[in-house]
Amino acid sequence: MAEQKCSGTVFVNHFTNGVLDPAKPMLGPVQDGGYIVANTAPGCWGPMITPALRGGHEVTQPVYVEGAEVGDAIAIRIKSIRVTSMATSSGNDETVEGNFLGDPYCAGKCSACGTMYPETRIEGIGPSAIRCANCGADATPFKFANGYTIAFDANRSVGVTLPKAAAEQIARDGKNYMATPANSIQNPIVTFAPHDIVGAVARLRPFLGQIGTAPSRPLPDSHNAGDFGFFLIGAPHEYSVSVDELNQSKTDGHMDISRVREGAILICPVKVPGGGVYVGDMHALQGDGEIAGHTCDVSGIVTLQVHVVKGIRMDGPILLPNEEDLPYLAKPLSAEEKRLALAEALKWGLTEIEETAPVAFVGTGENLNVATENAVKRAAELLEMSVPEVMNRSTITGSIQIGRHPGVVTATFLVPVDRLEKLGIMGYVREQYGL
Repeated sequence: MAEQKCSGTVFVNHFTNGVLDPAKPMLGPVQDGGYIVANTAPGCWGPMITPALRGGHEVTQPVYVEGAEVGDAIAIRIKSIRVTSMATSSGNDETVEGNFLGDPYCAGKCSACGTMYPETRIEGIGPSAIRCANCGADATPFKFANGYTIAFDANRSVGVTLPKAAAEQIARDGKNYMATPANSIQNPIVTFAPHDIVGAVARLRPFLGQIGTAPSRPLPDSHNAGDFGFFLIGAPHEYSVSVDELNQSKTDGHMDISRVREGAILICPVKVPGGGVYVGDMHALQGDGEIAGHTCDVSGIVTLQVHVVKGIRMDGPILLPNEEDLPYLAKPLSAEEKRLALAEALKWGLTEIEETAPVAFVGTGENLNVATENAVKRAAELLEMSVPEVMNRSTITGSIQIGRHPGVVTATFLVPVDRLEKLGIMGYVREQYGL
């Protein structure tokens, strides 16, 4: 990027067109140890009904981190996440045939006039409100199979799904209720006013569905992962890639892992100079797996702190969740547990026990089996262990957890401290778990 003064804090309120393109200008630079504060736009449904966006999401313009070189990593501390939307809509999707070319997320097409990535306007409310600006035809690539509109209390602690009249009231003033950022171009999904589920109550626990570093080639933002990215292989549109191109370029920034929330630390690979830290697709809440395909997408304010980790060549992210989010078997051993374990070890002639700490390795792939293999392989390579050893450790001191169905998981387990010291991340692990 052009020579600019490095800043301790970079404020972000601009977005991509749905494509993460490393050739496009980045914001910043932000200094190593500095902060990124972003006003994020909703992911998933809003962009999904906005065919001018080419990625299925609308993430922030990436930020250049001073000193980050290809082959390094960037540790991202998630300092705060605040939901600003008052309401949103979501649900299962079904595609509208003819309104896309091969992939409805990243190749919208008006079936009436043939315009690719058409600009749209909103006419009224309901599932037919998104019209092609060129010819006036219904241009949305998606509609709901089963959907709901949910409103949040003032403290953003709970949400309640609404009946038809309330959903339609929100639909008529969608950008206001969703607090859509000024520079966002997405159509607010509440415009559809879905109301199939009424009176359900859900707790909020916001997290980031998209957070990471820029891929090394242009990729639609929602496809910067092994499962969604799989649909780019041999695709009929301009973002088609080969298997090798996808695997070499993606950084798995689209994870939808509910543990990527305030207080967590995410360590991400650097595949382009400066890293290109971006964020988006804030979710107000989600059960593991996101089995409906979508959850409650919201606007929000995010504060991140970034640090360069030199010389740690990674293929995908490492997550240090909040301790309460760790699987039972992967929680740090207490002093009493260590005392009992050492006493038992001494009975059998073993004079010391391992010093360990929890780490979660992210894996992605076209299905959960492939994603699990990917997570285990990444852990084995970084820790200089065999795959069978990682599998054993994940079984007896951790767990395989589903981030997103069909293909995002974490392999979380207790890792020997000497391996983490050698890897160069033990300082972050000590900080996270008070070791």
